Amino acid sequence: MRRARGATAPAMVAAPAAPAAPASVGAPAAVAVAASGLVFAPGGARILDEVSFEVGRGEIVALIGPNGAGKSTALAALAGDIRLSHGSVTIDDRDLRSLPIAELGRLRSVLLQQSAVAFSYTVREIVMMGRLPWNAVAIDDDEPTDEEIVAQAMRRTDIEHLADRDVTTLSGGEQARAALARVLAQRCGIVMLDEPTAALDIGHQEQVLQLARELADGGVAVLVVLHDLGLAAAYADRVVVMDHGRVVADGVPHEVMTGELLSRVYRYPIEVIRHAETGELLVTPVRSVWRS
Repeated sequence: MRRARGATAPAMVAAPAAPAAPASVGAPAAVAVAASGLVFAPGGARILDEVSFEVGRGEIVALIGPNGAGKSTALAALAGDIRLSHGSVTIDDRDLRSLPIAELGRLRSVLLQQSAVAFSYTVREIVMMGRLPWNAVAIDDDEPTDEEIVAQAMRRTDIEHLADRDVTTLSGGEQARAALARVLAQRCGIVMLDEPTAALDIGHQEQVLQLARELADGGVAVLVVLHDLGLAAAYADRVVVMDHGRVVADGVPHEVMTGELLSRVYRYPIEVIRHAETGELLVTPVRSVWRS
């Protein structure tokens, strides 16, 4: 754990600058992470097939598509967690493969699809693990301590009351929120979330995406895998649609998320309509198909 404010320590590397401020309205976002021609073909089966897209600072990019489309694998590739067969990933125009692991941990934080913990740590200890990449980084007296950062992360994810609980005794949704708090405590300029709402009730689903929105509004690049198309339509600045390991569409929600495209990709009739009062996109399956 990094020292408290005012303590002395051996020489350390300086902390990097904070994430860039969000681009002005209408201006293109500075690219934080980019995938170019990604191919992942273990055993010859192409799980990713020439996948290319970018995530800019100050925006939320949602990866959507049916089961097996390659969404989680694409996120893992951008996080540097798998060895690609072909293609490249860059972070701030630097080849991901050239980045030391310790530095990578300060550039991007990742919430995995499976975040269960098998050992008896307290929730506070789990969240504090997000500070580990910063152990060798000096802090100024006017910067928050690790304890303060962890407390804020727990407060933002509504788990303060669980701080001293054994994480193995939590419900699936509570464990998911603890894992998200760890990601927030890591304080990176790029945040990657793999199905962060899967185990959550509707209120906490909205809270998670609102947190993602706050991060993006603060200049963070957010990549999120979502199965809930309504959440993608409501919160994403851009949507990347994947199918059979390929990107089949990439753009703003109201252009990409059409009933025709989604029905084709998900192989089930889907209707997209606009809310009469708010104008927001509403995405629903056409249930009359099976009812009839």
